[in-house]
Amino acid sequence: MYLPFEEKYFPNIKVGNTPLIKPEYFNSIGFKNIFIKDDSLNPTGSLKDRASYLVAACARKFNIKEIVVSSTGNAGSSMAGIGAASGIKVKLFVPEKIPKGKLVQALQYGADVVMVKGNYDKAYDFSLEYSERKKLLSRNTAYNPLTIEGKKTAAIEIFEELGREPDYVFLPAGDGVILGGVYKGFAELYIMGRLKRMPKIFAVQSDKSPAIANALNEGDFKKINANSIADSINVDVPKNGYYAISMLRKYEGECVIVKDEDILDAQILLSSKTGIFAEPAAAASLSGFMKVKEKIDKDKIIVLLITGTGLKDIENASKKIKFPEPIKSMDQIK
Repeated sequence: MYLPFEEKYFPNIKVGNTPLIKPEYFNSIGFKNIFIKDDSLNPTGSLKDRASYLVAACARKFNIKEIVVSSTGNAGSSMAGIGAASGIKVKLFVPEKIPKGKLVQALQYGADVVMVKGNYDKAYDFSLEYSERKKLLSRNTAYNPLTIEGKKTAAIEIFEELGREPDYVFLPAGDGVILGGVYKGFAELYIMGRLKRMPKIFAVQSDKSPAIANALNEGDFKKINANSIADSINVDVPKNGYYAISMLRKYEGECVIVKDEDILDAQILLSSKTGIFAEPAAAASLSGFMKVKEKIDKDKIIVLLITGTGLKDIENASKKIKFPEPIKSMDQIK
């Protein structure tokens, strides 16, 4: 009832209905109602599958055989995987510094990958030019409104799994499409009378990619040179920026800026205390919560949205761990 295409057009692959987990660890720091929405358990390991699933249904309904997308990794590998399950060709434009795990994943799924010398913004521009020239369906973030429609389902599931609205939601923000989608999902439930009030959303950004936070404070967007290790939220100019900040203002949301170092610390904390291995951008949700937790009532219901698996970016996950040295005898074991 929440999506614009009939069920028969969706590919035969399980997307969404990811678990809402209540880790025991948070009890030890005084928070008894913290939940993790683990979207790393989608088929290709990220929340982006929600959008790709809907775009694929659109293509199947209208007999479209090829989809074009640009990505730092997750959207591209997602569209490639969902495309493979749908019998749809995927043309993927990626920046040259894409994490290798995400590139391998997209190639395994059979995507036709074009590597662009430059950053995500340049890959985005190239992909739009290609889709317009070839008259093909673009899945691009914020360009195609179906990406927001797909991502709103995360909010709907959170509500249905809790049986009520959360008080607070922490999520990573780069282009602002996940942020916009989650807001849209809760807003539709509120309009329908199913929510008593809108949750307060904290949009978490790296201090090396704070475009939405800057615009929220300064009134408009200025181009930045983003350089965060959290590639999924590393954006110079957010493609869904105006909608994102309009929702933050309308529903009194906040931006939380964290350091890359703190994101990597949160990644290890999340893995070691909850068993959820998240990529850096996804771990930003926890990093943002840890930064502002002192001003939050410990009895409130809080949801941390985890948007992608850490297996997609092993290089950055390796930065804060110590690899073991091989031993020659049992005497070396402490």
